[in-house]
Amino acid sequence: MARKKKELPLLRGVQIEALAGEGKALSHVEGQVLFVPFGAPGDVCDIQLTRRKRNYLEGRIEQLTSPSPRRTEPFCSHFTICGGCKWQHIPYDLQLETKDQVVRDALERIGKIEVGTYYPILGSEKRERYRNKLEFTFSNRRWLFPGELDEVKRAEEAGGTPQLSGLGFHLPGMFDKVLDIDRCHLGAGILDDIRLFVRDYCLSQPERYPYFDLRRQEGLMRTLMMRTTSTGELMVVVVFFREDEEACQALLGAIAERFPVITALLYVINAKANDTISDQEIHCFYGRDYIEEKMEGLRFRIGPKSFYQTNSEQAYELYKVAREFAELQPGDHVYDLYTGTGTIANFVARSCASVVGIEYVPEAIEDAKVNSRVNGIDNTLFYAGDMKDILTPEFIAQHGEPDVIITDPPRAGMHEDVITTILGAAPRRIVYVSCNPATQARDLQLLTASGRYVVTKSRAVDMFPHTHHIENVVQLVRQD
Repeated sequence: MARKKKELPLLRGVQIEALAGEGKALSHVEGQVLFVPFGAPGDVCDIQLTRRKRNYLEGRIEQLTSPSPRRTEPFCSHFTICGGCKWQHIPYDLQLETKDQVVRDALERIGKIEVGTYYPILGSEKRERYRNKLEFTFSNRRWLFPGELDEVKRAEEAGGTPQLSGLGFHLPGMFDKVLDIDRCHLGAGILDDIRLFVRDYCLSQPERYPYFDLRRQEGLMRTLMMRTTSTGELMVVVVFFREDEEACQALLGAIAERFPVITALLYVINAKANDTISDQEIHCFYGRDYIEEKMEGLRFRIGPKSFYQTNSEQAYELYKVAREFAELQPGDHVYDLYTGTGTIANFVARSCASVVGIEYVPEAIEDAKVNSRVNGIDNTLFYAGDMKDILTPEFIAQHGEPDVIITDPPRAGMHEDVITTILGAAPRRIVYVSCNPATQARDLQLLTASGRYVVTKSRAVDMFPHTHHIENVVQLVRQD
C-alpha cells in the first residue's frame, strides 16, 4: 500500500528578498531558504509549499497580497506557462544587477578567484525580439487550459474529435506536450507569421499532415526551425518524420509562395527517436542552403547545423570584449578553442599573425573554413574533433606554441586534460568566454592553482534579457 503523501502547509505573509538562480526568487522561512518562481524582491505573498528538503524549500505563489513596487508588467501572454523569459516581471536594471552579482559570487565563492578589475556589465539594447534562432515542436498533445479541458470533454462525450495538436515550445518537465504559441516575443515578427501559417496549413489537412506523436513515434510534422540575420536574411527548416514527397513538397511550396522573402528554405527527414538533426541530411527546397551574418565588414555563413550566438547584435559586443582582453599584437599566434563556425577566429585574425581553431562538430569546421575563404582571410587553420583528443602537446609542437588562447567552451566547461594542455602551452594570455559562470569559476580555479596565472579582468555581457542566463569574459595573464 502506497504511503499517503503528507500535505505541505500554506505560508502566509512571506516577503520575497532577492532573485536567485534558475530564474527563481528566494526568501527565508524558519532558517531555511525558500525558492519561489515568478517572485520579485519586495513582494509579500502567500506561498504554497511544494517541496521540503533538508537544506531548502520550494513553493509557488498562491496569492500576491502586496506586489513589489519594483514589479513590471509582463509583455507576453504566455508568461509563467511556457518556461521561457522568466524575468519579464523584473525591471531590466535589476536583472543586470542580479546577473552581475551572480558572476561575482561564482568567481569569488565557487572559484575563490581574486579578480583584478570587474568592468560594468554590458546590457542588451534589444530586450525583445533579440533572438536570431527559434525552434518549435509539432505535437499531437498540446497543453490544455482549464476551459479547454471542459470543451474537450464535451466534444468527446458528443462523439466528436477535439483538436489537440499544437506547434510551440515544450513545457518544463513535459517531454511530450507543447504549449501552442500565439506570439513569441523572442524572435522577429515574421517568424510568428511563418509559424502560424505552417500551423494553420497543416491543421486544415490533419490527415495529410498529422502532428508528431512522440510516445508512439508516428506522424509527419516534427519540428520547425527558423534563423534570421541582422542583414535581413531568413532560413526556414521544416523537419518531417517520414517520407511523403507529395505532402512535403506541397507544404514547402506553399511556404515559398507565401513568404518569398525567405533566403533558404530547407527540409529534413528525421526518422530517429530524438529531434537532433546534426547527423541528418539537409535538403534545399528553395534558395541557398545557408544565410549570412555580417560583422565589421566580415561575412559569416550560417548553415542549419551551425552554431552562432543567438543574439547577433550582442554577440558583436561579446566578441569585442574578447578581442580587447586578448590584447593582440601583429606577431601573435592565437588558438581559438571551441571555435564553432570560426566566428571569433576570423574576427581576430586581422589583428594577429595566425589563428588555429578547434571544434567538435565537423560541419561547423567546414563553415569556419568557408568563412575564412569568403572574407579573404588566409592566416587561419581549423581542425575538427574532441578538444581533449585534438589539443595535445604533440599538436602544439606541430602547430606552434600559442601566444594567446581564446576559449569559449559549452556550459559544461573544459575537460581537465584540456586545462592541463593549456597550462603546458603557457600562453602569455588566456581569454575565457563562458555561458556558465559556475563552470567557468571551477576551471579558473584549476588555471590559477599554481599561481602562474592571475585573473586580471572580468566583464559580464547580457545576451539573454528576461532570463537568468549570462555570458562572462575573463582575462588571465601569465606571471613571468
